[in-house]
Amino acid sequence: MDIAAMSTRISQTNLREQVSIAVLKMAMDGTRSQAEDLVQILEESAKAMELSVQPDLGSNLDLYI
Repeated sequence: MDIAAMSTRISQTNLREQVSIAVLKMAMDGTRSQAEDLVQILEESAKAMELSVQPDLGSNLDLYI
């Protein structure tokens, strides 16, 4: 058994694992960012929907003294 060849294989295997983990982290970060954007869009859309259903609600305040 060649020690140099075995060492190279182990090193290549470790490198593959590190690259795989880095790619998965990038994918997770991208997905997290997309999810946060989607939540923000949904919240804004819900607010716009409320205003479109009752546009005058909360826009005027009548005060009598």
